[in-house]
Amino acid sequence: MTDPQEFQSEPAALVVPPDAPTLPVVDVRSGMFGASGTGDTSGFGGLVRTVEMPAPSVRPFGGWFDEVADEMDLALKDDGLSLDQAVEAVVVDRGEITFHLRAEHLLAFVTRLRDEPALRFEICTGVSGVHYPNQTGREFHAVWHFLSITHNRRVRVEVSAPASHPHVPSIVSVYPGDDWHERETFDMFGIVFDDHPGLTRILMPDDWVGFPQRKDYPLGGIPVEYKGATIPPPDERRSYSS
Repeated sequence: MTDPQEFQSEPAALVVPPDAPTLPVVDVRSGMFGASGTGDTSGFGGLVRTVEMPAPSVRPFGGWFDEVADEMDLALKDDGLSLDQAVEAVVVDRGEITFHLRAEHLLAFVTRLRDEPALRFEICTGVSGVHYPNQTGREFHAVWHFLSITHNRRVRVEVSAPASHPHVPSIVSVYPGDDWHERETFDMFGIVFDDHPGLTRILMPDDWVGFPQRKDYPLGGIPVEYKGATIPPPDERRSYSS
């Protein structure tokens, strides 16, 4: 009778090319819902999850993405730059393209994005902030979205800044409609848009302390207007489990 072990072999080793792009890790989370201080009744308390961003993409990107990248590379030559100098990485994921820019080249990039006939992204639909507390040196990200009505295309531009100096350039001089969007991102995240014409709070009172959409902003404990009551922080709320 044939020995079944004769047909068993060691699994083949996974060969990863040395130049393969890696996935940026922004956080490692435990549990399912991020709760702590109570007994685990969900069964997911021991779950450990790594939060990763899409890896940088390599050419060809596919479709019109390569055309945009090529045209931008040509246009930046007039500024003494190349696409590789202006961007840290290009990410194509889920049918969208994101240019991760070096902050010092942001204005040159978005100006070409607007003015080049082959690009012609006439509209900036706004900027939003993101806070990654565990991404050391890149804790804050400002993310702009651009629309080309001429070519029916959308691109995303992203710039990071450290928590120790959360400054990025303002693009209001190129896209005036981004004025209030940058003020809101400043108000909620504390990202400072250098050279903005009037960077003041737009949602919170002028004397408000802190930035409500940062991940380290305290939950609760804020007086409720007109009622005089307070909402205690989560770790001070009574437990009814006993």
